Amino acid sequence: MYHKPVMLNECIEGLQINPSGTYVDVTFGGGGHSIKILENLREGKLIAFDQDEDAKRQAENIHSRSFTFCQTNFRYMKQYLKLNGVTQVDGILADLGISSHQIDSPERGFSTRFEGPLDMRMDRNSKQTANTVLNEYSEEELHRIFGMYGELKNARTAAKAVIVARSQKPLTTTLELKNALQSIAPRGKEHKYFAQVFQALRIEVNAEMKALEDFLHQCGEVVKPGGRLVMMSYHSLEDRMVKNYINTGKVFGALEKDFYGNPIKPFRAINRKPIEASEKEVEENKRARSAKLRIAERI
Repeated sequence: MYHKPVMLNECIEGLQINPSGTYVDVTFGGGGHSIKILENLREGKLIAFDQDEDAKRQAENIHSRSFTFCQTNFRYMKQYLKLNGVTQVDGILADLGISSHQIDSPERGFSTRFEGPLDMRMDRNSKQTANTVLNEYSEEELHRIFGMYGELKNARTAAKAVIVARSQKPLTTTLELKNALQSIAPRGKEHKYFAQVFQALRIEVNAEMKALEDFLHQCGEVVKPGGRLVMMSYHSLEDRMVKNYINTGKVFGALEKDFYGNPIKPFRAINRKPIEASEKEVEENKRARSAKLRIAERI
């Protein structure tokens, strides 16, 4: 299996698919969610997004008149939907995780398990890599991304360790990065620690938070009343942004109200608390462990 989709049934149920509706899967990845959506459509259509070359190749295996693939970042959703003659949709699905296929390709540099180049780009045409971040960012900037995106308790120490290591020679591989941080990783929890460091770099390299913010703000305009927004996130920073957007209509900041005191927000939450994967699923697919699913309906 190229990539095992997380909480597949919960996502599909959350979308409440109308067989003749128009749906968007903004994180195609291995196509698991998309294929399931297509099975539920009759006259409807599905537009999928992914900036990754490998995902595009996977998408070429889908031969359905209902299916359109756009190779671009989901932050350009509205514009690409318009290019395809679509202004309003019945539902949007986003699985913000990285696909296991990307993690399992050593040459992409996403995984802590293999030695590979410090790359981590989702879009291989982009200039910035983990290599440029680690070797060119200041200690302050590294401290910020390790703390904010990796949620490292010793983010400042980690930033300093990178600066010291690169002053001897530039960091070029995932193994060199791990070696530079080995002495400061918490004993017995090294694997989790490195995963947090890699996560921080991946988010920075791909400008994931900015892309998520841009995307979320388009959802209110694109989803028609009664339509669904189904969002799955894997770390607290993303989940907080999604939750804020659903609850207030903004990624950051407080809820605004109109002249009559009615809240101005496009969605209402269907589930107050995020849905989590079953124990059985977590046993079968480790990636499901940190997944949090939120479902909202367009008001």
